[in-house]
Amino acid sequence: MIFVMIAIVVLIIVLAKLLESFIEKKQGQKFGEQVGKIQRMTLIAMFSAIAFILMYFDFPLGFAPPFYKLDFSELPVLLGSFILGPVAGVLIEVLKILLKLAVKGTDTALVGEFSNFVIGCSYILPASLIYGLMKDKKGMLLGLLSGTVLMSTAGCFLNAFVVVPKYAEIFGMPLSTIIGMGTKVNKNITDMTTFIAFAVLPFNVFKCIVVSILTMMFYVPFLMIKKQVVKSKS
Repeated sequence: MIFVMIAIVVLIIVLAKLLESFIEKKQGQKFGEQVGKIQRMTLIAMFSAIAFILMYFDFPLGFAPPFYKLDFSELPVLLGSFILGPVAGVLIEVLKILLKLAVKGTDTALVGEFSNFVIGCSYILPASLIYGLMKDKKGMLLGLLSGTVLMSTAGCFLNAFVVVPKYAEIFGMPLSTIIGMGTKVNKNITDMTTFIAFAVLPFNVFKCIVVSILTMMFYVPFLMIKKQVVKSKS
């Protein structure tokens, strides 16, 4: 299982590199030309630390089981990927998870952390791709919308076939017990299909909408940060 997780992480990094190369080819400028290596490393570390801290401020939502908690850690990941590119966004996701594991450890045998990474990347990669090609407010909005669609879809499949079954296996409980946690908050949840439809899907959509709104609210400050970063490089 560990080897599969590592292989998927590597594949996502490779995908991010391909997307970044595509953006650079279309724009005629490399991300490394805008930001120096030391500055890039500093920004990645800073965004990772902020994302890690934001993971502590999580809370459940009333329409999903309590182990699904909303946090805003994807906000600095998004901003970092918009400034530094898709590869940096993935690295920020990785470092965020590693910091969490180093400080708090895991109580899900890495399943929860792996899910958080994959679902997070499914959100930031299309968002950073589209914004990288358009580089304006419309591009950011379209990127966030596409990221919302992909993340919501990926979240449904990952929870149905990996996360929820593995949670049941790790904690030594029947799958029906986890489904029952969903039934307590929504009586329409009676099986895996309805669990995904009435708990997982709305949770991920709601999370994406909230984070997207916050990202758009930070658009003007974001442009100022980006301008300052490029200016300091020159």
